[in-house]
Amino acid sequence: MKPVIALIGRPNVGKSTLFNRLTRSRDALVADLPGLTRDRHYGEGRIGERPFLVIDTGGFEPVAKEGIMHEMAKQTKQAVAEADVVVFIVDGRQGLTPHDKTITDFLRKSGRSVMLVVNKAEGMKYSSVTADFYELGLGDPYVISAAHGDGVTDLVEESLDIAFAQRPPELEEPDDVVRGIKLAIVGRPNVGKSTLVNTLLGEDRVIAFDMPGTTRDSIEIPFERDGKHYTLIDTAGIRRRGKVFEAIEKFSVVKTLQSVSEANVVLLMLDAQQDISEQDAHIAGFILESGRALVIGVNKWDGLQSDRRDEIKLDIERKLNFLTFAKFHFISALKASGIAPLMKSVDAAYAAATANLSTPKLTRALIEAVEHQQPKRKGSIRPKLRYAHQGGQNPPIIVIHGNALDSIGDVYKRYLEKHFRETFSLVGTPLRIEMRSGKNPFSKTEK
Repeated sequence: MKPVIALIGRPNVGKSTLFNRLTRSRDALVADLPGLTRDRHYGEGRIGERPFLVIDTGGFEPVAKEGIMHEMAKQTKQAVAEADVVVFIVDGRQGLTPHDKTITDFLRKSGRSVMLVVNKAEGMKYSSVTADFYELGLGDPYVISAAHGDGVTDLVEESLDIAFAQRPPELEEPDDVVRGIKLAIVGRPNVGKSTLVNTLLGEDRVIAFDMPGTTRDSIEIPFERDGKHYTLIDTAGIRRRGKVFEAIEKFSVVKTLQSVSEANVVLLMLDAQQDISEQDAHIAGFILESGRALVIGVNKWDGLQSDRRDEIKLDIERKLNFLTFAKFHFISALKASGIAPLMKSVDAAYAAATANLSTPKLTRALIEAVEHQQPKRKGSIRPKLRYAHQGGQNPPIIVIHGNALDSIGDVYKRYLEKHFRETFSLVGTPLRIEMRSGKNPFSKTEK
């Protein structure tokens, strides 16, 4: 599981600036979910080969009793609870404030590893910018400039070292454990995830036991169904087998992001008795960006009138139209209705995501697509698509070689994607197409 870093501090100390630098994008995943404030953002970062999750929070008022500041404080406290390491950011130009001391008191009681970071320190001497902050008793401060990137890499590497050092050693798996397809069940609270977990583990069960994961509250449950092996990655943090019936009613964004990253296939649960929400779309968007195979289960379908079923299908088509590659199943987890076809789609999505596509077959499919519809000219030049090969799996990546491919637009890429999907039955997985143009030997080069 990826380590989690939470950015904490009073308003305007540079938390969002550091967040954007760590995620290398201002368009990082935003968890604008019911019960969460807009100032709580989740994103992914990477230092070298070390990935991590980072949480940006609003200005922290630990003692706020009401209003928006109270709601923001509640969400910040949740971020601290979810984090492996808390990065406490203070303003080097304003110096130590009573507000910083209040936050320090809260963090000291939280039991989390805390790194004190003095931001906005560009052009200032270490001794002068850090002198006041030793009073907080949080050790030697780290001096950075989030705006300019000074000291940020060292800060993140140190925080990741701390996160991994405090994790318990991974338990060795029994030799006879067959992990099979890693299946993560995600979705909003109360959509029926726990009911589906119990259905999968309780009916026709041969193997079902706990396997502690590598981070707090993470549980992987190997099980067998119809002779096929799976590992259920639970998003609610089931602590032990006896707690299955209490699971998955507490929604954790971090847990969902981690589970998606660890899975081979993601099962996104929707509630047929409620409209599709922005939260559903956010989760689906992250799954798509992660490149994971996907199956959608629309739960609580039993008992709905036909007109309501038509409304739900139209709502899904309108709000989740970017998931046309995935299979939708209308099920009842409580009555175990529609579960068998749903699991067949899980198998098919995994097979598509991990398919081996030979270069001759891909090239033949590419030629067929071009013969049926050529790409548009750009001026006097028409792009030439010569051959294709597979560049990766889960998700499948098809690399196309040719000349002048930079001028190929998104519409033609979608046409090619649809053609490859139909040719190779790639249902249930995102498909990525990369264009690589050959160098023109007659083009003018600088001497």
